[in-house]
Parts: sequence; C-alpha cells; structure tokens
Amino acid sequence: MKPKVLIVGTVPYNRKSTSRAFESYFCEWEKENLAQIFSNTKQPAKGHCRTLYQITDQRLVKKRFNRSLETGVIFNDKDLPPEWEDNSLEVGSSFFSKLYKLGSKKTPLIYLIRKLIWTKKYWCTDKLNLWLDEFKPQCVFLSFSDDFFIPQIAVYIAERYNIPIVSSIGDDYYFDFKFSLSPFYYIYKLKYKKLIRKVFQHKGSAIYIGDKIKDKYNSYFGLDGKTVYLTSTISRKDFKVIDNSYPKIIYCGNIRLGRNTSLNDIGYALGKINPDYMLDIYSNEIDSKYYKIFGKNKNIRYHGSIPYSVVQEEIVSSDIVVIVEGFRKQDVKTTRYSLSTKVADALASGSNIFVYGSIDCGAIEYMKLIKSAAVCIKKEELVSCISHLIENTDYQRKNYDNAVHVTKQHHNLKQSSSIFESVVNSAIEGQG
Repeated sequence: MKPKVLIVGTVPYNRKSTSRAFESYFCEWEKENLAQIFSNTKQPAKGHCRTLYQITDQRLVKKRFNRSLETGVIFNDKDLPPEWEDNSLEVGSSFFSKLYKLGSKKTPLIYLIRKLIWTKKYWCTDKLNLWLDEFKPQCVFLSFSDDFFIPQIAVYIAERYNIPIVSSIGDDYYFDFKFSLSPFYYIYKLKYKKLIRKVFQHKGSAIYIGDKIKDKYNSYFGLDGKTVYLTSTISRKDFKVIDNSYPKIIYCGNIRLGRNTSLNDIGYALGKINPDYMLDIYSNEIDSKYYKIFGKNKNIRYHGSIPYSVVQEEIVSSDIVVIVEGFRKQDVKTTRYSLSTKVADALASGSNIFVYGSIDCGAIEYMKLIKSAAVCIKKEELVSCISHLIENTDYQRKNYDNAVHVTKQHHNLKQSSSIFESVVNSAIEGQG
C-alpha cells in the first residue's frame, strides 16, 4: 500500500486542465490513500482521490456576513461525474462572476486582497479538521502556486500532523522578479517569499518539471528533489509521411502568454507556403481578447474547447502537432522553466512536431535539445522551417525515431510514478 498523501492545489485532477499532470505522479496510487483540498469553483470530476475538500473565495467572502455558513464542501469520488464538460466558473451569481473575472487579472493588489479573504480563521474550521483527522495524511503534496493560501494551507496541515511537504515545482514563482512602480508588488513579493521559505524550512522534498529548475531550487534551498517528467497515455502510431497536399496541422492548449501571437505567425506562414494549408486551434480559452487575433487570419480555424479524449484523437490523427511559446520578455520569464503536458502528448503520439517560440522558454529549449521536432526560434525563418518539415521525409523519420527514444527515456509513466513515489517515501522516512 502507498502512503496517504494529501494534495493541496487550486485545481483538482481533471483531464481538461493543467492538473492532468497529476497522472504522472498518482497513476498507481490507491484511491483510498489520496485526498485533495482545492479552491476551484467547479464541482470536481472523478480522478485519483477518494475524497476532496473544496474551499472557495466566494464562500469565504460570504462567511463575513453569515457566520453559520460552512466554507468547506466535501466531495466523494463515487458521486462525481466522469469529466468536466468545460472550464467555466460555477458561482451562480453575476456579482461573484465579475469578482472572479477581476481576480483573474492576478495583480499584486489582487494577491494581497485574496490573502485577506483567505484569513485562517475562515477556512480552518472544525469541519476541515475532522475531515483531515478521518483521512490521517502522512505527507502533503503541495502543487506550487503564486497565491498565499495554497502554501499556507499546506504548512498548516504539515505542522498539525508533523508530516513532510513534497512540493511540485514547475514555475519559478520564488525567484521571478520584475521592476514595478507599484508598492503593492514589493509588499506581495516580500510576504510571498517569506511564506515559501517557511515551506522549504519544513521537512520534506520536491519534484520538478525539468532539470533546469531542479538545479536552481535544490542548490538555493538545500533540497534533494528529483525531476519527474510529465507523461502521456497516448498510444504511438506507426511512422507516416506528411500529406503535403493537405496536411492536418493542429494546436491544442493555452493561447495566453503570447502563444496566440505565435500561432498567428504560423497561420500567416502557412498561407505563404500554400493558401490551402490550415492551422486548427483547440483551446479552453473563453476570453475573446486572446482569440480575436485569429479572426483576420485566413489560414487559422479556431474551434474552442473539446474533451481531452478528443484532443488525444486529434493529435494522433494529425500530420503536424504544433507547440508554441511567446516572445515578449515577461511571457518568456513566465515560461522559462515550463514543460507542459503538450510536450509529452506530442512526443508520444508519433505525429510530426513543429515548435515555435523564444529559445529561452523551457519547452522550446527542451525540444531543441532532444532533436525530436522541427524547431523555429525566429519569425523570419518560419516559412523555410515549416517547408523543410513538410517536404523532407528523411527529416520526418529522424524526428520520429528520436521521439521514440526520448519518450522511453524521460516520459515513461511507470518510471515517472516510481521516481515520485521514492521522493514521497524518502520524505516520510526523514531522508528528504
């Protein structure tokens, strides 16, 4: 039997969200030994956890005006739907919908306001503690966040039960710094870094999305964490030459952080190569300001959201899977260490991969290093890079073979889950 792990993160496991990465860690865990506290407003779907505890901003605000209101809601896996239909908020109030939209801007002032909303006495209730006592966690799994409340809850539970914290680190929230004229930014960073130091001072360890961020955090905080590469459940198809008369080219994923601009560049490049070439984009994005850029591009079709099972089918049936990042300085800083599930899915699929973005972004740097895709880092070279991929069958075959090797070496589900389990066990035994 695996140890009892309590996940603390904003989003519960779902195949339509970034929490899909949990599959790489918990795929072999017994459901009765996993639980999660989360803050997302939606009812969770079936996943790895037997029981989940939801605390939302909305209930914490309402608690100020209704002391009898319970801020926590308990969900049991057996009663949950199989999958989210979409990523929309479930708040049941136009007033709170507007507040959540305001909160999504993630300014320093918003972070500080949320810190006040998440005052401990409102979320740390008898109901929560009884739920925790019933589960009896042996380890806290902290899905790193740039908010205050997720690390605060993790520290509270770890101290209450004298158990370790294993932090999952994929973004550089601690070291990330930018010049700002806002005093709120410096207040936020000062308080946030103090909290994160408290997390790492507590016994435990860490897992990382890649070696680059692992080396940085292990060295600075004196940790012995390990890299656990993300994996995919997609079954590889046999090698197939690209249909250069009408290639199926797709992108599935987030279109923020400058990715929409990069996708738009690819669309125009495809039009120059062949007016009939199209880029099909699938994304959960509901804010039109991010996808309206595609409206004037004749070589892009924006489809919106589709279930992850359909995403997998589209990836496998495509000639070319696109991975992009942005070029703006702040976007690059945000994605410097990112290595998303899109990379693992693309490598596992057997489809050709085209990568475009700044070389300083984690995914772009990684894909160039492993030589399993056509990688373009300059806008003016897009047409030639895409044409070379479509026309050169030997190049396609070489990339395919390299992807097979890298998937077995790094993005292996059994290997990743085994490494993660060893980190958890080591932390519990006091060796982390």
